[in-house]
Amino acid sequence: MKKIALAALLVLVAAVLIAWPREDFIPSASPTAWAATPDNIARGAYLARAGDCLACHTARGGAEYAGGRALDTPFGRLYGPNLTPDAQAGIGSWDADDFWNALHNGKSRDGRLLYPAFPYTNYTKVSRADSDALFAYFRSLPPQREPNKAHELDFPYNQQALLALWRLLYFKPATFTPQPARGAEWNRGAYLVEGLGHCSACHSTRNRLGASGDTLSGGLIPTIGWYAPSLTSSGEAGMKDWDQAHIVALLQTGVSPRGSATGPMAEVVARSLQHLTGSDVGAMASYLKSLPSTDAPAPAKGEPASDQLLAEGRRLYGSHCIDCHGADGKGKAPAYPPLAGNRAVTLTPAVNAIRMVLNGGFPPGTAGNPRPYGMPPYSHELDDAQVAAVLTYVRASWGNAAAPVSVHDVNRYRSVPLD
Repeated sequence: MKKIALAALLVLVAAVLIAWPREDFIPSASPTAWAATPDNIARGAYLARAGDCLACHTARGGAEYAGGRALDTPFGRLYGPNLTPDAQAGIGSWDADDFWNALHNGKSRDGRLLYPAFPYTNYTKVSRADSDALFAYFRSLPPQREPNKAHELDFPYNQQALLALWRLLYFKPATFTPQPARGAEWNRGAYLVEGLGHCSACHSTRNRLGASGDTLSGGLIPTIGWYAPSLTSSGEAGMKDWDQAHIVALLQTGVSPRGSATGPMAEVVARSLQHLTGSDVGAMASYLKSLPSTDAPAPAKGEPASDQLLAEGRRLYGSHCIDCHGADGKGKAPAYPPLAGNRAVTLTPAVNAIRMVLNGGFPPGTAGNPRPYGMPPYSHELDDAQVAAVLTYVRASWGNAAAPVSVHDVNRYRSVPLD
């Protein structure tokens, strides 16, 4: 009976909210803006790279942009749709207005509300001109007859009425408004970070309904067990005190004197950011450096590590880590990143460091770093207590002052899938 009552309520909510005037329309400059010209297609291809569209719209081993990539969320599993111009399976029957409506208003061609795993909450700021160029590019791809997979969401998250309510609470179509006083570089960086780059999709905390605060203050990425660190805070937790050149290096090559891109960020660099122009990556770095500084939360200290635990961690470090990262924890950048002052090892929660020790990892192979050095996995050599000991030692040495890592934390993330 409760489910029937809830379903009835959702239908009532839908009747009110789906008709709610929550969308607006910006016309194309002219049909030439999305015509299949070499310039439009090239520009659209570049923008698709900037938006990392390939990551969600290409299944592992599948044709590019033919969809099928599974996206796990706390509410169930969604699948990236087919963006090729196949008339039945893809967007072959769409026009440029339909495509822009999906980006800007989060609505499909048939009026169906799209789930915000497709980050239209960011893409709403994409200009109509860029939307048209993207449409021209996707229409130029080889059609792929790859039917879209139905989402696998639990009730009531699979109800459009509930999604309409979510949108009323957390989404309003917007446009990017330049700030002339900031200059062209800052505005370009803001447009890429806030809009097409959708950085807040990972680097912001989400509430229980999956809405992002868009603060870039860091957050745990649901279901995949990685923590996207703050991009605004000062000190070890953020990038505020990084040299701009080091931010550029990290975004464009995956390595820098301050650390390396691993986990999901390595994929972003490999598939997206390394393909951007130096001026665009520099603009993103300039914008990130300009953000108001936020104080990172004080790490939870908990019980201090015992001398016995630190001694065991020091012993394990000497056996497994010292050759690459050095007795002083300074490493040998960029091949072996420093551990002293490295936010990846001092963050709370310590999930990123735990996963690196357990599973190893490589920075991305990029034009600027074609032969990346990687870290081997130690899950087959070290048990949970040993991983906790060595990480506790690293997090308490060379000026690091982070909380100890518990055996429970290691055990928890040992079983999290890599992808």
